[in-house]
Amino acid sequence: MNRYSTLLLGIAGCLGINAQERPGTVFRVKVDMVVLSFTVTDSKGHYITGLKPGDFRIREDNIPEKIGTFAEGSKPAVLVLEDGAMRPMVAAAKPGEDAAGSGLDRPEAFVGTNVFVLFDTSNYMYRGFVYASDAIADFVRGLDRADSVAVYTFSRNLSRAALLTRDRGQAIFGLQKAVAGDDAALYNTLLLTLHDAGKVPGRKVVIVFSNGPDNASMVAPDDVRAVAEDEGIPIYVISTSEVNKDAISSDVFKRIAQRTGGQAFFAKTWQKQVEAFESIREALGNSYTITYYPAPNPNEGFRKISVEIPSDVGKKYRIRARPGYRPRGGF
Repeated sequence: MNRYSTLLLGIAGCLGINAQERPGTVFRVKVDMVVLSFTVTDSKGHYITGLKPGDFRIREDNIPEKIGTFAEGSKPAVLVLEDGAMRPMVAAAKPGEDAAGSGLDRPEAFVGTNVFVLFDTSNYMYRGFVYASDAIADFVRGLDRADSVAVYTFSRNLSRAALLTRDRGQAIFGLQKAVAGDDAALYNTLLLTLHDAGKVPGRKVVIVFSNGPDNASMVAPDDVRAVAEDEGIPIYVISTSEVNKDAISSDVFKRIAQRTGGQAFFAKTWQKQVEAFESIREALGNSYTITYYPAPNPNEGFRKISVEIPSDVGKKYRIRARPGYRPRGGF
């Protein structure tokens, strides 16, 4: 039995079942079309924009992959044809596959980013609760108009304060209903958030705003990280704790962010939190998202993804992306 068989609370919660009453529930990840989001920066950390599909080389276990769709920032995705030409998204699907199952029957789903904000409202957040709420609200207001946002809150349990919407007022209204609560079950609720995000086609990210400590989860953080990695969902973490104050949580946050293609920020003050959100917003607006159907590959375990820019100048750029994933049926 592997890590996926240990994620009991996630699926049980999604089914509305008490996990303690239903041990043995298995969380499985489905991977068909691979969605890969990444950023490109120069040596000074400036984002490189304006690149085209032909500028990139995608490999999976060193096997070349053909890019199916391509998008930059919040611009609409385009289909990449066999000759390298691009055309707007239309209803399409992999040969032999039902379009409704691929998500490609909804071209509008490939416009903008689906942003899931997971806000820590546990008793660890009492002191900075109001300031944190204000920082999140400012972030929501500043999202690109093409982006959708959901606001979830958590202490011991998850509350879906505002479901995925482009209505900023609705999202902020849900945020304002949040109240400080009980113990923190960050990794339980992060798993549930990933489950919701995984059902949405197109690009999605999860932003965790937390003080750090978790004293109520039943799942291990690296198991949750593996799910995000396999689903292709970058996780951005903003911790209100100082990086050296809670070394365990800090190391976990860094690892989760790095392995999923996101970033971790440690922002104790309101101003630092606002700056962290601004950095995330900038990353979303300057990222690239591609999709592809993996070429035949006998590896049923972890598949390594590499993104390269083969030009001379491109070799000097830094690409931040998840390192790989585990295919469906590979466990």
